[in-house]
Amino acid sequence: MIRKTLLLILSLALLAGCQSKKGKWSGTDLDVPDSLELAADIQISEEALEEIVQNVSSPIEMAALIKEIGTPFSIDYLATTDYVDKYNTSFQMAYILGVFGADLGYLNIYDKNTQMVDHLSSINRLADGIKVGQFFDFNTLKRLATSRENIDSLMYMSVSTFNNMDSYLRSNQRGHLSAVMITGIWVEGMYLATQVAMENDDPALSDRIGEQKLNMNNLFLILNAYESQTQVQELIEVLSKIKVEFDQVQITYKMGDPETVEQDGMIMIVQNEKSIVHITDEQMKSIIRITEEVRNQLIEI
Repeated sequence: MIRKTLLLILSLALLAGCQSKKGKWSGTDLDVPDSLELAADIQISEEALEEIVQNVSSPIEMAALIKEIGTPFSIDYLATTDYVDKYNTSFQMAYILGVFGADLGYLNIYDKNTQMVDHLSSINRLADGIKVGQFFDFNTLKRLATSRENIDSLMYMSVSTFNNMDSYLRSNQRGHLSAVMITGIWVEGMYLATQVAMENDDPALSDRIGEQKLNMNNLFLILNAYESQTQVQELIEVLSKIKVEFDQVQITYKMGDPETVEQDGMIMIVQNEKSIVHITDEQMKSIIRITEEVRNQLIEI
């Protein structure tokens, strides 16, 4: 994979905080009221955070690769929307909102109009539940979903909608919900990719899964900002099962020729890199198994 990297400095200021008593992931009594949300436990520059979020939370690229390698569509990969009403805390709703967002990207790529409308309806309900429904134009998205001619517009609006939700939550001191939503997107995207990899030994897909080690590290950087909150800490602990497996994956880089580009009226030097993923068959099998276990655990009612 070719990456264009700019010099990015993450200034991290860790603040000590008291951690509350642990409980079950799905317990409604552990939901953290929005009014108690800290502005931040860790300070990351807005530009750096924006880049991290975009890299971690875009399911479209992975879904496009899955289709590109000739994998047939399977409804069995998707999380069911049948029990959406049972997710009744802001924490649960934010996570499942992310899960359905990743599934929506998969449905977009495969032009599955009927299933898209069902997911859009569930996403609309969850967005209203965490008070970001103002960014979700259900009627327009539904109209686009039922018109194959507008699939590009639907994809753009879907991605834009989630980006707006994320920005709003972060700017209104509800960044923990944004972090949880992004986690849902990432885990579900990983699940889709690993389920396909279990049946299709494609080198490009294996490399893309291996590269998720970098995105997972960035995801932990975001989640650690809110680790003083009980449910976020529990989420980190569950995700650590995947991280242990990714720690065994090696990624090296081959430097390419630098390139001069113009950005915001300024000339910048961009360094081209090629990442090389070193992942064994056994490591891939372990990542597939643990990802399925974690994903199913997190969407349980």
